[in-house]
Amino acid sequence: MGNRRFIRTQALLGEEAMKKIFASTVMVIGAGAVGGQALETLARIGVGRIIVVDFDTFDETNINRQILAVTSTVGVKKVAAAKNRILDINPDCDVIIHDMYVDAGNIESLLSYNPDYIVDAIDSLNAKCELIEALSKTNIRFVSSMGAARKTNPFLIRAGKLDKTTHCSLAKQIRKRLKLNGVDISKVNCVFSTEEPLSTDMEIFNEDEKQGGKPPLGSIPTITAMFGIMIADTVVKHIIQPAK
Repeated sequence: MGNRRFIRTQALLGEEAMKKIFASTVMVIGAGAVGGQALETLARIGVGRIIVVDFDTFDETNINRQILAVTSTVGVKKVAAAKNRILDINPDCDVIIHDMYVDAGNIESLLSYNPDYIVDAIDSLNAKCELIEALSKTNIRFVSSMGAARKTNPFLIRAGKLDKTTHCSLAKQIRKRLKLNGVDISKVNCVFSTEEPLSTDMEIFNEDEKQGGKPPLGSIPTITAMFGIMIADTVVKHIIQPAK
């Protein structure tokens, strides 16, 4: 094995599995709290080509839970910070970045990469549903993150199918919309929490921090990190195992 930084992973998974990982292409759409942690894990496990898609810029409020958000990346585009981080972990990784907001008009161009796997870590309901609907019409495997906000118990996070999600308002809205559009939600891989969401302190946010007039939802790094790690675990297991 030429690159010894992954030697412990190979010792556990085996040479053939590592060859599949090194040869794989994974696209991560959304480089925030969940997506950033997924990127970190995928880079450290040795994925050979990573495509990062995001439109946003880091600000100070991201630091509490987003692994790519530190003092030095405040004001930096998320895709730029992600590329630097991935290459710092694995200089041999082929990193492609797209600074863009995903919508129905550009999804097809992203899917033209035909990656082995796509991670949906999008926050926007519309964009998320449009992506899942488009992916359901292809043979590209994917996993989608449900809501990680207002949750505190990492032991209640699950990897499963969208039709099995509970206690997640985001998942509920997605299920409803996808079913109306004829998508078989029993085939959508996702990571979700079965925890009853907690209330958050809305009074601490100023007007500039509100999104569409609404305060952002409270969240903590133990949960978002676990979501990202479980998503990466799902991706890697599907890559190294024969498709069913």
